Amino acid sequence: MFWFVAMSAAAKAQVDFNPEIDFTQYKTFAYLGGTDQLVMLQLNPDLISDRVHRSVTRELTGKGLREVKPGENPDMVVRYWATSSKDADVSLVTNLAVYEPFIGSYWGFWYTTISATTKREGTLLVDLIDPKKKDLVWRVYIIRRITNADKVWKQADEDFTKGFESYPPSAKEVADKRKERLDHKPKDASLQ
Repeated sequence: MFWFVAMSAAAKAQVDFNPEIDFTQYKTFAYLGGTDQLVMLQLNPDLISDRVHRSVTRELTGKGLREVKPGENPDMVVRYWATSSKDADVSLVTNLAVYEPFIGSYWGFWYTTISATTKREGTLLVDLIDPKKKDLVWRVYIIRRITNADKVWKQADEDFTKGFESYPPSAKEVADKRKERLDHKPKDASLQ
């Protein structure tokens, strides 16, 4: 049971949107691609773009939208951002004044059995943008711990499906988002 709780805590998918948008006006979309900032992660950026494109197309066409080319005057354009970060927990051994760290000989047994740990986390943002207004209308954030780059995509694809369940947002979601935005105004006065 603990393992399942830990797995669900490792993934986060959140949706945000503009509650003032009439989503019924969007009938077509064009995929623009994205920006990859996958630091020290051995992944093919074209593979990520293809996977994001396939997932977004599946979800939006399932909602009744039709994909068109970017030059065909789409109602909405799709862009993504992919980033990764890596945290490492490592102990530092150094000489303290005139004394060495004493890690050799018999004293080194426990020192050499302790290992450093690393954690890699990937973030994927998919933006749905109104090209006429040049404004963001809907976004899904997917944050997932990366243990195996090939296996994590299957899980991230499930997160896509969960995130896109709320596209277009329901009347209740729109009312809740309006209330949330009233309660939490941006700190930047130019955004109000």
